[in-house]
Amino acid sequence: MQLYKRYLEQPAFSSLEDFLQNFKIKVPANFNFAYDIVDEYARLEPGKIALVWTNDQGVHVDFTYAELKEKTDQAASYFQSAGIGRGDKVMLILKRRYEFWFACLALHKIGAVAIPATHLLTEKDIVYRCNAAGVKAVVCVGEPAVSEQVDLAKPHCPTLETLISVGPEVPAGWSDFTRGTETAPPFVKPTLPSENDDILFLYFTSGTTGNPKMVTHDYTYPLGHIVTAVFWHNVEEDGRHLTVADTGWAKAVWGKMYGQMMAGCSVFVYDHQKFDPCEMLGAIARYRVTSFCAPPTIFRFMIREDFSKYDLSALKYCTTAGEALNPKVYETFYEKTGIKLMEAFGQTETTVQLATFPWMEPKPGSMGIPSPAYAVELHKPDGSLCEDGEQGQLVIRIGDQPPVGLFRGYYRDEAKTAEVWRDGIYYTGDIAWRDEDGYYWFVGRADDVIKSSGYRIGPFEVESALMTHPAVVECAITGVPDEIRGQVVKATIVLAPDYQPGSDQLVKEIQEHVKKTTAPYKYPRIVEFVEALPKTISGKIRRVEIRGEEK
Repeated sequence: MQLYKRYLEQPAFSSLEDFLQNFKIKVPANFNFAYDIVDEYARLEPGKIALVWTNDQGVHVDFTYAELKEKTDQAASYFQSAGIGRGDKVMLILKRRYEFWFACLALHKIGAVAIPATHLLTEKDIVYRCNAAGVKAVVCVGEPAVSEQVDLAKPHCPTLETLISVGPEVPAGWSDFTRGTETAPPFVKPTLPSENDDILFLYFTSGTTGNPKMVTHDYTYPLGHIVTAVFWHNVEEDGRHLTVADTGWAKAVWGKMYGQMMAGCSVFVYDHQKFDPCEMLGAIARYRVTSFCAPPTIFRFMIREDFSKYDLSALKYCTTAGEALNPKVYETFYEKTGIKLMEAFGQTETTVQLATFPWMEPKPGSMGIPSPAYAVELHKPDGSLCEDGEQGQLVIRIGDQPPVGLFRGYYRDEAKTAEVWRDGIYYTGDIAWRDEDGYYWFVGRADDVIKSSGYRIGPFEVESALMTHPAVVECAITGVPDEIRGQVVKATIVLAPDYQPGSDQLVKEIQEHVKKTTAPYKYPRIVEFVEALPKTISGKIRRVEIRGEEK
């Protein structure tokens, strides 16, 4: 059974044209994913596998929908006993632990607000987030490196009342999640746990230019991920889908919960401390993963391995997003597997905005075409529409009713919301162009686009060219003021171990490589070698710091 079909005006599509013209989500009153999807599967198909979980230590456990309902009911009752209710903010720092699903869905059941967060947060980060959002409770992995940061932050967080550990350790002053859920009284569903416009999630963006913003999504947000799972990931009923993502980031619910479960596909979770391409391929083979999504970097490492060592016969569909896909990676993966990598684009503020859908032939490096869930346009600075080949800002025309999946604003920041959401249009801040076939190509963030000698140069495309050189491990492209050209392109590069900085010959070789790989005018006139690039907690490069605008 695929419950997502209940929420579409037309449950199936015969062609891309049919999909683009007739896709429409039916939003019921008071939709709640935990009740309407998880508990409904538990009623209709209690033995259906919802979650397949394993880790790099060889531990493995499956959870049926009947078991997931039981676990989430217990957690919901436990949270209620801890004084957590509708509208309360709860931060989840749970890595890839299966307790994330128990806790998150339990919060849905009582109408509370989940705030997923990464385990890399420091005391300062936690203090900022708790005070900005008014966090009432933290549910955290019981690891000293993580829980100690929360302990240090708590005295500076007046709204933070409750600390809950999922183990293996339960620090002094913390409650035990496992014991609390096992001894909780029978769950009593609130009379009105949530309404559609209640806040379901608060996601902190990565803050590449200052403090992170708080993105709010309401209780209809999971329905927006029907496109993600069914029409981008192309998951199959009773298959197994793996998305590589930590639960602290929005990508986790893109690929590890909502759309996949609505489509009747089991969510596969591989809990690992450090990415190893051999171990990842081994897990995909052993657990018969049928669909797989990861950033291009993951595929870049995987294609170096000997695929003949792994039985990947169950794997049928692969998707990627997060950065432009290098054609060489696409071609090599296709040669090894016969699978075409299908790209997409979206933001924390949205679900999938553009994608390469199953009916389409992919163009490596392209984001694909607009999702029918959004009215996507490309705007010039004066607000007029871009022609094919012209660069412009990606915007979403909202109309009378915000589309399902679009965020509802930045929490407690009306000014920032009004800056990006005005006159019936959401301005994404991303620059792209469209080719003659209607495929969109990412250029860069509006603030990062370099204007040199009349050309507009996106850092993304230059970085993609640089990454194909064997000497380059990581890189960042920024613009440097120049009296003649306005700006010139600068490359900040982390070299591979076999290469040493200080060689003029290496600089020239890298410059020539970029000229040949992309347009000659885009090559970096300035090349700097560094040991590491400045990054946000989520791993995004802080170009603002490289430019010297913020230290």
